[in-house]
Amino acid sequence: MDTQILDGRTALVTGASRGIGLAIAQALTAAGAQVCVTARDPDGVAAAVRELTAAGARAVGCAGTVADPGHLADCVDLAVREFGRVDVLVNNAATNAPFGPLMDADPDVWREAFTVNVEAALRLTQLVWRAGMREHGGAVVNICTEGTHGVGPQVGAYGTSKTALLRLTQQLAGELAPAVRVNSVSPGLVRTEMARFVWEAEEKRIAEGLPMGRIGEPEDVARAVLWLVSDEARWVTGTDLLVDGGTRVRAASSGPYAVHEALRGAKTTSLSTTNRPTPASADAER
Repeated sequence: MDTQILDGRTALVTGASRGIGLAIAQALTAAGAQVCVTARDPDGVAAAVRELTAAGARAVGCAGTVADPGHLADCVDLAVREFGRVDVLVNNAATNAPFGPLMDADPDVWREAFTVNVEAALRLTQLVWRAGMREHGGAVVNICTEGTHGVGPQVGAYGTSKTALLRLTQQLAGELAPAVRVNSVSPGLVRTEMARFVWEAEEKRIAEGLPMGRIGEPEDVARAVLWLVSDEARWVTGTDLLVDGGTRVRAASSGPYAVHEALRGAKTTSLSTTNRPTPASADAER
């Protein structure tokens, strides 16, 4: 693949102050794109911009929550003002709140999960479409989850909202073709702060249960996103690319699934790619 496959293109990446989002921004800029990054933590956004520019990229940042429609409009306006257009949109910001059994879920927090995980992706796609993408074309990638293909303990709200995001991806792909391609990437367990409570104590056992023998790294997801937004995938739209180290085809065993065991025993409450780190949250995807 040509190392400058995105030369001259502009990308907007949400939840990009660290973890998967930052890795995606790094991969896109290394391929020649200029990027606008956003996340809720102003210090994290500033640090991400410094890191990207130090590597030679053109990058700007816009701090705020994707739950705020005004912030989303500000992000698109900034990208267009600084770089002239938006060619690539990556909807990565997410929350897994409310974490726990659905029978205990606070309906207001449940509603916020859909605002962050689903509604924000639609709003941003509308904004970049109207900002010129419908004329010059482009690519949208939504970060879903391997969990959309099954169910798991404690993460019912996350899985349900991400499944809705997957359906939104398919609907938009049909509506926006041929000008704009819309796809999704569904990661398995990835080494991020958001997922630390799952993998840190169980990494060896989880890795041993996967065909690829390890959990994922943010760069694994970033490479998949890079391919999907590039011209190498110009005949690909409406697809979900599973990047899970073989989670769905893990070796047959009568033993329990280590990830589900970790989730059942988790003491955390909720984690988010859009929140400033607190005892109950972390600014990183999974």
